[in-house]
Amino acid sequence: MGHIRIEGLSKSYINKRKVKRVISDPENQGDAVKVFENLNLEFEDGEMVCILGPSGCGKSTLLRIMAGFDKATSGKILIDDEEAVKTSPEHVFVFQQNGLLPWMTVWQNVELGLRHIEDEKEKTETIQEYIDMVELTNFEHHYPSQLSGGMQRRAELGRALAVNPDVLYMDEPFTGLDYLTHLKIREEVINMHSYIGKTMVMVTHFIDDALIMADRIIVMNDRPAKIIMERKLDFSRPRNIEKEPGLRDLRDEVFMMLGVSYVA
Repeated sequence: MGHIRIEGLSKSYINKRKVKRVISDPENQGDAVKVFENLNLEFEDGEMVCILGPSGCGKSTLLRIMAGFDKATSGKILIDDEEAVKTSPEHVFVFQQNGLLPWMTVWQNVELGLRHIEDEKEKTETIQEYIDMVELTNFEHHYPSQLSGGMQRRAELGRALAVNPDVLYMDEPFTGLDYLTHLKIREEVINMHSYIGKTMVMVTHFIDDALIMADRIIVMNDRPAKIIMERKLDFSRPRNIEKEPGLRDLRDEVFMMLGVSYVA
């Protein structure tokens, strides 16, 4: 299960300063910088949600808090009605940069989350299933350095999905990919979501990706960030923005909300 509820979530940090902070002196703590304040959100089980917003607005911070890698200043996150306060093997995070272990092959990387499976035949079949799913058949024994950037990203997705997580968090998963590889990986993520039906939450700055991939989009503004749009995307797949007037109009609306004229 992967139902997520965010209640009154706020995050701030103390800005660096030249004068050394004195814990006992409230006047010498540095300036508090609010990242976001009083966010309330809900993610349905099996839903794919894309979070958009300007650079530095706190999208990735929100995702890291949801995954347990960072702490909120106040508020809470409930996953299946249990408060999420730390990382969990059922909630897997795909980072912006390649997270594969370079001294391990594709097979060994995918195997990482499956060490609890005692039946070797079952484990072997599971590893192969997810390697095949991300189209890396015949590359099982290659090391990350022997793979292209797109293949590395597919291997990382295969490793994440092999764990069969309740929730998959993705932080800018297409960063650093060339245009064609970007489109290919995007298509594969859509297909994988359709196949496994797990909750996926993705941070991206690519508006087209969000509109093509998501069941729902969330748009944040500059910090201290607030939610300025939530929109369910009731469009059939595969989607083509240029051929779907509703998506095209929504794209223009999102661009304008983020202070950019798409025409420009």
